[in-house]
Amino acid sequence: MPEFRVYSGGRVRGVVNGDRAAVVAAVESAYKAHHAQRTVNPDSYFLRFPEHDADRIIALPAHYTEDSGERVTGIKWISSFPGNIDRGLARASAVLVLNDETTGYPVACMEAAAISASRTAAGAVLALRELDGGKGGRRTVSVIGTGVISEHVLDYLGQSGVEPERILLHDAHLPHAERLAQRLRGRFAAPVAVCGSIEEAITAGQVVVFATTAGEPHVHDPLLFAHNPVVLHLSLRDLAPEVVLAAHNVVDDVDHALKARTSLHLAELLTGGREFVHHTLPAILSGAPAPERDRPVVFSPFGMGILDLAVGNLVHSVLADTTVPVEDFFQGAERC
Repeated sequence: MPEFRVYSGGRVRGVVNGDRAAVVAAVESAYKAHHAQRTVNPDSYFLRFPEHDADRIIALPAHYTEDSGERVTGIKWISSFPGNIDRGLARASAVLVLNDETTGYPVACMEAAAISASRTAAGAVLALRELDGGKGGRRTVSVIGTGVISEHVLDYLGQSGVEPERILLHDAHLPHAERLAQRLRGRFAAPVAVCGSIEEAITAGQVVVFATTAGEPHVHDPLLFAHNPVVLHLSLRDLAPEVVLAAHNVVDDVDHALKARTSLHLAELLTGGREFVHHTLPAILSGAPAPERDRPVVFSPFGMGILDLAVGNLVHSVLADTTVPVEDFFQGAERC
């Protein structure tokens, strides 16, 4: 009979914050498994509420096979309630369940907000490492939207080889940007500044990170990106189709990224085709060439459940031997 364990948010954070290189390696391994067609990654399932259309809870079931042959299966259940910000709470909360590969029984449940943010940040810095030429060095990093995801991306930057020369922050609610700036000034040697306009932040950034709650495009001018930055378009709906069509576009998975009225989906609806999507990150990590730097390079990851499983499996492997299983969780499950 499998054992069932529960990991608190504090213990999960201890793992993902304590070894960011291991988190990035786990995410890279999952991406490569996806390119090798060793994954099952269905569409995300959205639970929406007619009386509160901004709120949603999303189920991400997934399965993949590691190079070692280990099979990893589970599901992330993540809520997004924007009103939490006004309550003094994080917008998103999540749990992740892992299942035993032989019996299918659940073997672990863990708080997964940190897993979700960490796997997003790890994917972003992997993309930056590959799309910025792999040379590393000092860059001006501009961040649009200053919530949990943006802070994680900045914390993970060292895994990309890019060192911030300066950090520029912009948020539609400027006090949010100011609060993040205060935290970052004690963490980075690079100067940190808040930009009053999104245009100022974009045009100054050699790396531009979008991590907003935008539901529809609000950046329409392709000329803002004339300096050919690497754009980590993590929130997926900030860029108008004309910006998308003027860039080299990289996704995690084409079918996943071009749906649910993302910026790329809108570009597909406008053009009637997908020819503007030039590359996938799993292919690049597996040896395919990265796009040229003769125009902006935009990475738009929809976020696949296999990435959550990869980080969750890392957490489980670290914590299992230090955690007492839940007693009698499967009581009565034996077949007589």
